[in-house]
Amino acid sequence: MNAPVQALFQPFSLGALELPTRVVMAPMTRSFSPGGVPNAKVVEYYRRRAAAGVGLIVTEGTTVGHKAANGYPNVPRFYGEDALAGWRQVVEAVHAEGGKIVPQLWHVGNVRKLGTEPDAEVPGYGPSEKLKDGKLIVHGMSKADIQEVIAAFAQAARDAQRIGMDGVEIHGAHGYLIDQFFWEGSNQRTDEYGGDLAGRSRFAIELIQAVRAAVGPDFPIIFRFSQWKQQDYSARLVQTPEALAAFLEPLSAAGVDIFHCSTRRFWEPEFEGSALNLAGWTRQLTGKPTITVGSVGLDGEFLQFMVNTDKVAQPAKLEGLLERLHQQEFDLVAVGRALLVDPDWAVKVRDGREADILPFSRQALMSLV
Repeated sequence: MNAPVQALFQPFSLGALELPTRVVMAPMTRSFSPGGVPNAKVVEYYRRRAAAGVGLIVTEGTTVGHKAANGYPNVPRFYGEDALAGWRQVVEAVHAEGGKIVPQLWHVGNVRKLGTEPDAEVPGYGPSEKLKDGKLIVHGMSKADIQEVIAAFAQAARDAQRIGMDGVEIHGAHGYLIDQFFWEGSNQRTDEYGGDLAGRSRFAIELIQAVRAAVGPDFPIIFRFSQWKQQDYSARLVQTPEALAAFLEPLSAAGVDIFHCSTRRFWEPEFEGSALNLAGWTRQLTGKPTITVGSVGLDGEFLQFMVNTDKVAQPAKLEGLLERLHQQEFDLVAVGRALLVDPDWAVKVRDGREADILPFSRQALMSLV
């Protein structure tokens, strides 16, 4: 193993969380859990990655126990004893291979459409009400609704700890519920949960505080955030390092241990005048460990595969990524599609077998391997 590659396979520790490598499996919605319950195929899917050098698995988004949390068919739940029993089997399989695993706790918010399982009559929930042709399509959340969702996240975190998970990741990115509160375009509230970015961050801060209270001081909390949104890939929540610091510091103080900084292309600088990416700036500003992510290991970024296409993404060189990791710009590296299609990606990189890494095409989304 050459010196630059070695940086990816150094252990990482944060309190009780000890990872054998710096490779993280990024959360990727797979929709292979009928009824919301992870099955034997899901167990094997995660086990194979842990067995092949992934230090930390962040599961696909798992919905918390709120009636409007889900937005898609066959995604897993993180509530109900049947679903939790399925996740316990995943945990045991990953731990048997020496890996660590955290669930990504998720509420889709106003992305949810009428007709979606489990209750087709429930509309999307969001910071602000939305009507279309006189029909309610997004329920504007009351303060009681906000507290109900916060309680659902806290309970999910408590359940994650109970079944042996190694921490939790809170999904605060990509235009889903928590991010909808951050984003001025979707949060038109005039109460304390709206207004400037500090007000729009209140929901997330209270939610993180509730999760921290539920799990105690030593259970790791990862928070995923992004500048870009599903609805606007060019969106930017903040424009300067100073504004990023003002946004992140209250989240950090609320209880975040690790920031998962979602970008489309990890190599792009976040602000003019510095080569640091979003994870690099976040680490520098908060002093907390960070996870970088965004088209790692592939020569084409993910958006081109969001539509029907016959394009294929080939394995990409990792020298630039490894140099940044070696220089401690960030602490951990999340790999998405490259790991989705090739469970042995990490060991192939470690052993210098890049030529054996499988290319990614949309076809890979059709099955669990």
